[in-house]
Amino acid sequence: MDNTIMLTDSHLLSILQLASPALPVGAYSYSEGLEMLVENGTIANHTHLKDWLKAELLYGAIRLEAGVMVRSQQATKMGDIESLCRWNLWLSAARETEELRASSWQMGRSLIQLLGKLEPQIIPIANAVGNPCNYAIAFGIAVAHWQISIQAALLGYLHSWASNLITAGVKLIPLGQTAGQQLLLDLQPLFSVAALEILALEDDELACCSWGLSLASMQHETQYTRLFRS
Repeated sequence: MDNTIMLTDSHLLSILQLASPALPVGAYSYSEGLEMLVENGTIANHTHLKDWLKAELLYGAIRLEAGVMVRSQQATKMGDIESLCRWNLWLSAARETEELRASSWQMGRSLIQLLGKLEPQIIPIANAVGNPCNYAIAFGIAVAHWQISIQAALLGYLHSWASNLITAGVKLIPLGQTAGQQLLLDLQPLFSVAALEILALEDDELACCSWGLSLASMQHETQYTRLFRS
């Protein structure tokens, strides 16, 4: 099967903007438990971080989030506000800890507010979803509005997630900038595999095995010294 993604220049630039570290949604302020994992020695070097990110891409919560992003795009495209709201509530309920839920809500709120200023046509949809709005939901709304290929959107979503965590790892472990970029390059084939698998998931297959992330997030709440919000 030909999985080539065809993008116009406009669509390519749109997904680059959505996935950019410069997008002012506050993603840089979250480590998703990495801060605790580094402190307790679970992640101590480049290899440990690579193994952790690979496991998350194959089995973790990022797959669930990305799956909801796909459904958000589909619901927005079809004008199905009821499904959009239902998936937003579902994702909020699926978050394992208060910190992880709060980060999703804060980033979602920031993205929705930004989109409302850039694209006022989105405001009625945003108002219908209400507050809190999860980040994956807001991302899907933007993807639908800008008519970005869902395959490209998924790759951008996964790449952005990994970039943020690798940046956190570079600061926390610490790693060199070159090591961080090499890690991102090494993960590229897995992004493509994960994206295809996520696209094939049925609704009742949306699940994750991320108890390590959950435990790290719970401990981060009481961590004495913290640089990140999760």
